[in-house]
Amino acid sequence: MTRLLYQTDSYLKDFEARVIAHEPETHAVILDQSAFYPGGGGQPADSGYLSIQGSSCRISRAKKAGEHVLHLVEGELPLPEIGSVLQGKLDWERRYQLMRTHTAMHILCGVIFRAYGALVTGGDMDPLAGRMDFEFETMHKELVTEIEQSINREVSKAVAVEVKILAREAAFQIPDLIRTKINLLPDGIQQVRVVEIVGLDLQADGGTHVHNTSEVGIIRIVDYKSKGKINKRIYLELDSRPADS
Repeated sequence: MTRLLYQTDSYLKDFEARVIAHEPETHAVILDQSAFYPGGGGQPADSGYLSIQGSSCRISRAKKAGEHVLHLVEGELPLPEIGSVLQGKLDWERRYQLMRTHTAMHILCGVIFRAYGALVTGGDMDPLAGRMDFEFETMHKELVTEIEQSINREVSKAVAVEVKILAREAAFQIPDLIRTKINLLPDGIQQVRVVEIVGLDLQADGGTHVHNTSEVGIIRIVDYKSKGKINKRIYLELDSRPADS
Protein backbone atom coordinates (compact mmCIF):
# COMPACT_ATOMS: atom_id res chain seq x y z
CA MET A 1 0.00 0.00 0.00
CA THR A 2 1.25 3.48 -0.91
CA ARG A 3 0.66 6.10 1.79
CA LEU A 4 -0.96 9.10 0.09
CA LEU A 5 0.85 12.13 1.49
CA TYR A 6 -1.12 14.64 -0.58
CA GLN A 7 -4.33 13.70 1.21
CA THR A 8 -3.27 15.55 4.34
CA ASP A 9 -0.72 18.01 2.90
CA SER A 10 -1.41 19.34 -0.60
CA TYR A 11 1.56 21.73 -0.29
CA LEU A 12 4.20 19.00 0.02
CA LYS A 13 6.59 19.58 -2.90
CA ASP A 14 9.39 17.17 -1.92
CA PHE A 15 9.34 13.91 -0.01
CA GLU A 16 11.42 10.85 0.85
CA ALA A 17 10.22 7.35 0.07
CA ARG A 18 11.35 3.75 -0.26
CA VAL A 19 10.95 1.66 -3.41
CA ILE A 20 8.74 -1.33 -2.59
CA ALA A 21 8.06 -2.77 -6.08
CA HIS A 22 8.33 -2.32 -9.83
CA GLU A 23 5.81 -2.71 -12.63
CA PRO A 24 7.87 -3.61 -15.73
CA GLU A 25 4.90 -3.38 -18.13
CA THR A 26 4.56 0.38 -17.59
CA HIS A 27 8.20 0.96 -16.54
CA ALA A 28 6.92 2.20 -13.19
CA VAL A 29 8.17 2.46 -9.63
CA ILE A 30 5.95 1.79 -6.61
CA LEU A 31 6.83 3.63 -3.40
CA ASP A 32 5.82 3.17 0.23
CA GLN A 33 4.54 6.77 0.27
CA SER A 34 4.02 9.49 -2.30
CA ALA A 35 2.99 13.14 -2.70
CA PHE A 36 2.18 12.58 -6.39
CA TYR A 37 -1.55 12.83 -7.10
CA PRO A 38 -2.45 9.88 -9.37
CA GLY A 39 -5.38 11.54 -11.11
CA GLY A 40 -9.10 11.17 -10.62
CA GLY A 41 -12.25 13.20 -10.10
CA GLY A 42 -11.42 15.33 -13.12
CA GLN A 43 -8.00 16.38 -11.76
CA PRO A 44 -5.03 15.28 -13.89
CA ALA A 45 -2.17 13.27 -12.40
CA ASP A 46 1.03 14.89 -11.16
CA SER A 47 4.41 14.66 -12.85
CA GLY A 48 7.91 15.39 -11.56
CA TYR A 49 11.17 13.64 -10.65
CA LEU A 50 12.64 10.89 -8.52
CA SER A 51 16.30 11.15 -7.53
CA ILE A 52 18.77 8.89 -5.76
CA GLN A 53 22.48 9.42 -5.09
CA GLY A 54 22.69 12.40 -7.44
CA SER A 55 20.92 10.69 -10.33
CA SER A 56 17.35 11.61 -11.27
CA CYS A 57 14.65 10.32 -13.56
CA ARG A 58 11.62 12.08 -14.98
CA ILE A 59 8.19 10.86 -13.88
CA SER A 60 5.77 11.46 -16.73
CA ARG A 61 2.75 10.87 -14.52
CA ALA A 62 1.48 9.03 -11.48
CA LYS A 63 -1.24 6.40 -11.79
CA LYS A 64 -3.42 4.62 -9.22
CA ALA A 65 -3.39 0.82 -9.29
CA GLY A 66 -5.44 -0.64 -6.45
CA GLU A 67 -3.80 0.44 -3.19
CA HIS A 68 -0.58 1.49 -4.91
CA VAL A 69 0.55 4.56 -6.85
CA LEU A 70 2.63 3.83 -9.94
CA HIS A 71 5.27 6.40 -10.90
CA LEU A 72 5.84 6.03 -14.64
CA VAL A 73 9.52 6.59 -15.50
CA GLU A 74 10.26 8.23 -18.85
CA GLY A 75 12.76 6.72 -21.25
CA GLU A 76 14.82 3.57 -20.81
CA LEU A 77 16.60 4.41 -17.56
CA PRO A 78 16.92 1.45 -15.18
CA LEU A 79 14.41 1.52 -12.35
CA PRO A 80 15.74 2.23 -8.84
CA GLU A 81 16.42 -0.93 -6.86
CA ILE A 82 13.74 -2.28 -4.54
CA GLY A 83 14.51 -1.18 -1.00
CA SER A 84 16.39 1.93 -2.04
CA VAL A 85 15.46 5.29 -0.52
CA LEU A 86 14.95 8.20 -2.89
CA GLN A 87 13.64 11.74 -3.09
CA GLY A 88 10.49 12.72 -4.94
CA LYS A 89 9.93 16.19 -6.35
CA LEU A 90 6.70 17.45 -7.91
CA ASP A 91 6.29 19.76 -10.88
CA TRP A 92 5.12 22.27 -8.32
CA GLU A 93 3.99 25.15 -10.55
CA ARG A 94 1.69 22.81 -12.48
CA ARG A 95 0.38 21.17 -9.29
CA TYR A 96 -0.34 24.54 -7.65
CA GLN A 97 -2.21 25.71 -10.74
CA LEU A 98 -4.33 22.55 -10.54
CA MET A 99 -4.97 23.15 -6.83
CA ARG A 100 -6.20 26.67 -7.56
CA THR A 101 -8.35 25.41 -10.43
CA HIS A 102 -9.85 22.59 -8.36
CA THR A 103 -10.80 24.97 -5.55
CA ALA A 104 -12.28 27.39 -8.12
CA MET A 105 -14.51 24.60 -9.38
CA HIS A 106 -15.69 23.85 -5.85
CA ILE A 107 -16.48 27.54 -5.38
CA LEU A 108 -18.54 27.43 -8.58
CA CYS A 109 -20.28 24.25 -7.44
CA GLY A 110 -21.00 25.69 -3.99
CA VAL A 111 -22.43 28.95 -5.31
CA ILE A 112 -24.71 27.21 -7.82
CA PHE A 113 -25.88 24.60 -5.33
CA ARG A 114 -26.57 27.23 -2.65
CA ALA A 115 -28.45 29.59 -4.96
CA TYR A 116 -30.18 27.19 -7.36
CA GLY A 117 -29.89 23.66 -5.93
CA ALA A 118 -28.33 22.38 -9.16
CA LEU A 119 -26.34 19.13 -9.02
CA VAL A 120 -23.08 18.47 -10.87
CA THR A 121 -23.29 15.96 -13.73
CA GLY A 122 -19.65 16.08 -14.84
CA GLY A 123 -16.43 18.04 -14.86
CA ASP A 124 -12.84 18.17 -16.02
CA MET A 125 -9.85 20.46 -15.55
CA ASP A 126 -6.42 21.43 -16.78
CA PRO A 127 -4.02 23.84 -15.11
CA LEU A 128 -5.86 27.20 -14.89
CA ALA A 129 -8.92 26.04 -16.86
CA GLY A 130 -11.89 23.78 -16.21
CA ARG A 131 -15.43 22.97 -17.16
CA MET A 132 -18.32 21.81 -15.04
CA ASP A 133 -21.69 20.41 -16.07
CA PHE A 134 -24.86 21.00 -14.06
CA GLU A 135 -28.43 19.80 -14.12
CA PHE A 136 -29.58 23.39 -14.56
CA GLU A 137 -32.41 23.82 -17.07
CA THR A 138 -32.98 27.57 -16.44
CA MET A 139 -29.39 28.78 -16.98
CA HIS A 140 -29.10 31.79 -19.32
CA LYS A 141 -26.55 34.49 -20.20
CA GLU A 142 -27.61 37.05 -17.58
CA LEU A 143 -27.61 34.37 -14.90
CA VAL A 144 -24.08 33.33 -15.86
CA THR A 145 -22.94 36.94 -15.30
CA GLU A 146 -24.50 36.89 -11.82
CA ILE A 147 -22.81 33.56 -11.06
CA GLU A 148 -19.40 34.96 -12.07
CA GLN A 149 -19.89 37.92 -9.73
CA SER A 150 -20.94 35.60 -6.90
CA ILE A 151 -17.99 33.23 -7.21
CA ASN A 152 -15.52 36.13 -7.21
CA ARG A 153 -17.14 37.52 -4.06
CA GLU A 154 -16.37 34.17 -2.41
CA VAL A 155 -12.74 34.45 -3.56
CA SER A 156 -12.45 37.96 -2.12
CA LYS A 157 -13.79 36.81 1.27
CA ALA A 158 -10.55 34.83 1.79
CA VAL A 159 -12.41 31.81 3.16
CA ALA A 160 -10.49 28.86 4.65
CA VAL A 161 -10.47 25.53 2.81
CA GLU A 162 -10.32 22.62 5.25
CA VAL A 163 -9.67 18.91 4.70
CA LYS A 164 -10.80 16.10 7.01
CA ILE A 165 -10.84 12.32 6.77
CA LEU A 166 -13.95 10.81 8.34
CA ALA A 167 -15.34 7.35 8.89
CA ARG A 168 -17.82 6.57 6.13
CA GLU A 169 -20.76 6.36 8.52
CA ALA A 170 -19.97 9.76 10.04
CA ALA A 171 -19.36 11.35 6.64
CA PHE A 172 -22.70 10.28 5.26
CA GLN A 173 -24.50 11.93 8.16
CA ILE A 174 -23.54 15.26 6.54
CA PRO A 175 -26.44 16.62 4.46
CA ASP A 176 -25.71 17.06 0.74
CA LEU A 177 -22.18 15.66 1.06
CA ILE A 178 -22.42 14.25 -2.46
CA ARG A 179 -23.00 17.11 -4.89
CA THR A 180 -22.81 14.99 -8.02
CA LYS A 181 -25.89 13.57 -9.71
CA ILE A 182 -24.49 10.07 -9.14
CA ASN A 183 -22.80 8.95 -5.91
CA LEU A 184 -19.31 8.00 -7.11
CA LEU A 185 -18.04 6.61 -3.80
CA PRO A 186 -17.69 2.81 -3.97
CA ASP A 187 -19.23 0.85 -1.11
CA GLY A 188 -15.84 -0.50 -0.06
CA ILE A 189 -14.42 2.92 0.87
CA GLN A 190 -14.63 3.18 4.66
CA GLN A 191 -12.63 6.40 5.13
CA VAL A 192 -14.06 9.43 3.34
CA ARG A 193 -11.99 12.53 2.67
CA VAL A 194 -14.09 15.68 2.77
CA VAL A 195 -13.12 19.15 1.57
CA GLU A 196 -14.91 22.18 3.01
CA ILE A 197 -14.87 25.76 1.81
CA VAL A 198 -16.07 27.05 5.14
CA GLY A 199 -19.61 28.37 4.98
CA LEU A 200 -20.02 27.59 1.27
CA ASP A 201 -19.26 24.06 0.14
CA LEU A 202 -18.66 20.66 1.73
CA GLN A 203 -18.00 17.64 -0.48
CA ALA A 204 -16.43 14.21 -0.53
CA ASP A 205 -13.33 14.76 -2.64
CA GLY A 206 -9.96 13.10 -3.19
CA GLY A 207 -8.09 15.88 -4.98
CA THR A 208 -5.76 18.68 -3.94
CA HIS A 209 -6.81 22.21 -2.95
CA VAL A 210 -5.40 25.52 -1.76
CA HIS A 211 -5.72 26.58 1.89
CA ASN A 212 -7.74 29.73 1.24
CA THR A 213 -10.03 30.98 -1.52
CA SER A 214 -7.88 34.12 -1.90
CA GLU A 215 -5.19 31.94 -3.49
CA VAL A 216 -7.50 31.14 -6.40
CA GLY A 217 -7.48 34.67 -7.81
CA ILE A 218 -10.05 36.10 -10.19
CA ILE A 219 -12.26 33.47 -11.82
CA ARG A 220 -13.51 34.19 -15.35
CA ILE A 221 -16.45 32.33 -16.85
CA VAL A 222 -15.36 32.31 -20.48
CA ASP A 223 -18.21 30.32 -22.02
CA TYR A 224 -21.32 28.30 -21.30
CA LYS A 225 -23.19 25.80 -23.44
CA SER A 226 -26.36 23.79 -23.41
CA LYS A 227 -25.67 20.05 -23.39
CA GLY A 228 -29.32 19.12 -23.73
CA LYS A 229 -32.63 20.36 -22.37
CA ILE A 230 -31.52 20.11 -18.75
CA ASN A 231 -27.71 19.88 -18.67
CA LYS A 232 -25.63 23.04 -18.99
CA ARG A 233 -21.83 23.42 -19.14
CA ILE A 234 -19.78 26.29 -17.70
CA TYR A 235 -16.15 26.93 -18.69
CA LEU A 236 -13.83 28.86 -16.37
CA GLU A 237 -10.29 30.19 -16.51
CA LEU A 238 -7.82 31.64 -14.00
CA ASP A 239 -4.85 33.99 -14.33
CA SER A 240 -1.39 32.44 -14.21
CA ARG A 241 -0.94 33.95 -10.73
CA PRO A 242 -3.40 35.47 -8.23
CA ALA A 243 -3.57 39.26 -8.49
CA ASP A 244 -2.03 39.79 -5.03
CA SER A 245 0.85 37.30 -5.39
